[in-house]
Amino acid sequence: MRTTRRAVLAATLAAPALARAQSTIRIRFAHSLSTVEPAHQAAEFFARNVAARTNNRVQIEVFPGEQLGSGRDVNEMIRQGANVMNITDPGYLSDFVPDVGILNGPYLVEEYDQFGRLLDSDWYRGVDAALQKAGFRMVMMGAYFGARHMIADRPIRRPAEMAGMTVRVPPNQMWIETFRSLGARPTTVQWSDIYNALQQNVVQAAEAPYGSLWGARLQEVRKVISATGHFQALTGWPINNGYFNRLPAEVRTVLLEEGGKAQQEQTRLTREQEAGFVERFRGAGVEIVTDLDHAAFRNASAATYKAFPKWTPGLYDTVRKLLA
Repeated sequence: MRTTRRAVLAATLAAPALARAQSTIRIRFAHSLSTVEPAHQAAEFFARNVAARTNNRVQIEVFPGEQLGSGRDVNEMIRQGANVMNITDPGYLSDFVPDVGILNGPYLVEEYDQFGRLLDSDWYRGVDAALQKAGFRMVMMGAYFGARHMIADRPIRRPAEMAGMTVRVPPNQMWIETFRSLGARPTTVQWSDIYNALQQNVVQAAEAPYGSLWGARLQEVRKVISATGHFQALTGWPINNGYFNRLPAEVRTVLLEEGGKAQQEQTRLTREQEAGFVERFRGAGVEIVTDLDHAAFRNASAATYKAFPKWTPGLYDTVRKLLA
């Protein structure tokens, strides 16, 4: 009898713990982009795969178009412990760990694949540890977002043609310093407001990968894209580190593994769709300018790397050696 009572008592005590262990885990996944872009498609791909692998125990809902707030606001929500993920980039993460911002530097690499040398290095492992200490666990880091180009009402073939031009940039120091070095007047505008800002001539120009420019319908308000390629952009997906560490071990494994697959999927989709977006722009009457003086842009933007006093001394040289 005692044994039976003990078994019943043990089962009773274990039931709530088992229920908690098997309860649904809901994570909101925010971003500022449109639903036609590869980054959004990769987020949906990730959500589907996580649900399938956990038998719907982990449910991730994607919120595009700044529905949960601006990129900076969502990162702050994550830092404070919300069960939210975000599509962000190193420039925004540098608000919390300055050194990571160099990954978003102008003309840092010739092509996206070179980032692998940095992300696989001891240097980046140190940066990742610093991000975790700051409250961010990167479910994924390093998906290709695309080369970023200028859209304006006239061609921009050399930095001198950007002198004094008001250019929309996000509230992000890397963008601000980059366009200052190129002679423009960077003006911070949230991405959700960029169409109106161009339409009302609050700014003269904007910049983004082809997919983002198309997704925001900017071809309706500007008709010239200059293929400056000033950033080879990559994105990462942070979640709160404390929240992540409280998740069951098997869930953490699934998130990280599926994050890696989604990184490959976003990169594949971005590369696959870039040429298609160019053709869409041309079909909409947009001029694509490719005969630029890229060396002049690269030389002018080099001053950007001297504008970050919070960086570890010698950071730029460290990164250049890793890329060599």
